[in-house]
Amino acid sequence: MTIQTTLEAIGNSSIGTYMAENPAAFPWTESVHVMATTLVIGSILIVDLRLIGVASTSYPISRLTKALLPLTWIAFAIALITGSLLFTSQPVTYYGNFAFRMKMALLLAAGFNMLVFHLLTMRGIALWDRDAPVPAAARIAGLLSIGIWVLVVIFGRWIGFTTAPF
Repeated sequence: MTIQTTLEAIGNSSIGTYMAENPAAFPWTESVHVMATTLVIGSILIVDLRLIGVASTSYPISRLTKALLPLTWIAFAIALITGSLLFTSQPVTYYGNFAFRMKMALLLAAGFNMLVFHLLTMRGIALWDRDAPVPAAARIAGLLSIGIWVLVVIFGRWIGFTTAPF
């Protein structure tokens, strides 16, 4: 089975057909997707701003991440599900769309940045969690995260302008 036939099968599935043909399905799903994505980015931004020393500097990073991670993961799961549903409406079109591909690549980059931060950088958090300066690696991770998520939003919006019939 080629990628083309797989994409066509997704688009011709009952879910793909429903998402493409039901006049309410796509806009409602997209609205939930945007709200979930906003929650993901907002909760990540709170931690990132703390890492770069712009906000909540007296708040321990470990406490902040512990409080926000469950919310972030729930919102991410909702964004993933709704994004997948949106994809089923026009999989061939999305797959060939530059903005869509960039958004997917950036999401992978965000995941890699998060993985490195949580597995490596946070190992020594006990030394800098409260009163010590945040190490350069953590500040860089925060700045990278902000930049990547801003680009995810830009390319996500770009998808809508490059796939919609005019």
